[in-house]
Amino acid sequence: MKIYSTIETISDQGVLTIRLNRPEVHNAFNETMLRELTECFETLDPDTLCVVLRGNGRSFCAGVDLNWMKAVSQNSHEQNYTESLLLANCFLSIYTCPRPTIAVVHGVALGGANGLLSACDMAYCSDDATFSLSEVKIGIVPACISPYVIKRIGEYGARELMITGRRINGKEAENFRLVNKSVAPDKLEDALSEVIALLRTSGPKAMSHCKTLIHDVSNKLTLAEACDYTARMIADIRASAEGQEGMNAFLEKRKPNWVK
Repeated sequence: MKIYSTIETISDQGVLTIRLNRPEVHNAFNETMLRELTECFETLDPDTLCVVLRGNGRSFCAGVDLNWMKAVSQNSHEQNYTESLLLANCFLSIYTCPRPTIAVVHGVALGGANGLLSACDMAYCSDDATFSLSEVKIGIVPACISPYVIKRIGEYGARELMITGRRINGKEAENFRLVNKSVAPDKLEDALSEVIALLRTSGPKAMSHCKTLIHDVSNKLTLAEACDYTARMIADIRASAEGQEGMNAFLEKRKPNWVK
């Protein structure tokens, strides 16, 4: 696999684990990390079952590297815009990844880190993790992460957390639906293993089609347009090789061929 300078990647039985790897700064992201993450999510091996995003060291991610942001802020408006697009495109590459994506959060998830985890399909954390949409505390706003955070927690949850910038723990993050589930620190790996085991029993193409379906219904289509779109999608997939195999396996009371 390709060697990166700010992230580590390992593939094991179809599970691609991406670890943010700047532990000396709690995995705060800079331009290089954003470019490397984007490339990683956009160039998946076809045999990838799912992608797990997590951090090395004591934290998931402390958000943007403030030294990088300070340097960028001295640039022209156009240069600032170009750098900000790197951030926005990184989140979009995670959100539109064709394979299931899972964030595993420990330590802190501050500022832009919440964009990384919110852009993932699922997020799990330890009860003692700390989350904060802290941008307002330094006089800026959580702009590029907002589409994904708002999708996760809704308008008024976002208003509370973005405007106050207050810190919350894992259980509070679960209550806000910022994460799917918060568990005791020693149960975090079990929670991850359980969801990966579920993914292994699902049709690989069906999971990708689900992601496309949800993306298009949520972001592109009116209700009227969705009627025809969804009818055509299910008609096509029922007739596909994977769809036929899955239905036949169910009727014949056996495992489908993608379950090893």
